[in-house]
Amino acid sequence: MSQQSKRYLMYVAQNYSYAMLRPLQAAILEQGGEVCWFIEGNEADPGYINTDETLLTSVEAVKQWRPDAVFVPGNVVPSFIPGIKVGVFHGFNAGKLNRRGREDHFEIRGCFDLYCTQGPDTTERFEMLAKEHGFFRVTQTGWPALDPLFFPVVDNPYIAPQDNRPTVLMCSTFSRNLTCAPILYDKIRSLSATGKWRWLIQFHPKMDSVVVEQYKQLQSENLQFVETDNVLPLLQAADVMLCDTSSVLLMFLLQRKPVVTFRNQSPADHLLNVTEIEKVEAALEQALLRPASLMTDIEQYCETIHPYMDGLSSQRVLEATNQLVEEGRAGLKPKPLNLLRQFKMRKKLGYWKI
Repeated sequence: MSQQSKRYLMYVAQNYSYAMLRPLQAAILEQGGEVCWFIEGNEADPGYINTDETLLTSVEAVKQWRPDAVFVPGNVVPSFIPGIKVGVFHGFNAGKLNRRGREDHFEIRGCFDLYCTQGPDTTERFEMLAKEHGFFRVTQTGWPALDPLFFPVVDNPYIAPQDNRPTVLMCSTFSRNLTCAPILYDKIRSLSATGKWRWLIQFHPKMDSVVVEQYKQLQSENLQFVETDNVLPLLQAADVMLCDTSSVLLMFLLQRKPVVTFRNQSPADHLLNVTEIEKVEAALEQALLRPASLMTDIEQYCETIHPYMDGLSSQRVLEATNQLVEEGRAGLKPKPLNLLRQFKMRKKLGYWKI
């Protein structure tokens, strides 16, 4: 099968998936492949589909189009969608534990033929899991979502050239037992009122709507609340990040910028972690000084989670995917039937044909 004739499906379940998959789409189109998009459920807004992109609006349309490969930045994909299933992740391993007490990043759900890992720390674990399960391959490629991070955004709307104040980006996960947003609300309100820093606030799309409205009420000349499907320009615009246990902090670190965390689940030397509200301000001030020992720890950590700074991870993912498409699943065990999970996905998508 020639490179030019391959078809690739972008499988979207959340709004953040768009920005994560578009670097891959650009690489595919550059090499002469075809791309279509499919949205699972109702949590992703089809309004984010660009006018020059093609959205397939039903499973039947996807089956008729017959993609050779499906790129998934989520955890699951139905077996009745055609093509090699490629897991490209929706974030880094932030150490989050699922309800079973296991690291969610390494939970094998039986959906994928290929995992394209981001760096040595996750590659090693996934290779061990591949040997254990036998039904998927693993290739270290870097994360396509980050390709644009290593090139400046033209006309970045979050940069204020006339404002010389340091910019603090606050991000927070939605998990009730991990989120810092409701706990730090009063502290952020008082800090933003001082005007010594410029604040950008961006939360996970599943954040409690009550908390979102609280922070929206804080908007002023010192604080901007941002709702976006593309967090990269925000990361580039800020000098320091305030976060909790959200994996977005790892993307920020890869710019070699410091992160202050509040009650992080996996505190380490590359983070300035605090557990008390009254220590947040001092930690941010320390981070803005970029102490040498901290910056060294950040550099070493970045090498383990994502050593690539060339912006070419999409090309590496595409190469690994094409190799599996052309070689097929020879040597791999059949994937598990996952009858309950497949039933749930059929119900969600309203698709009952065999």
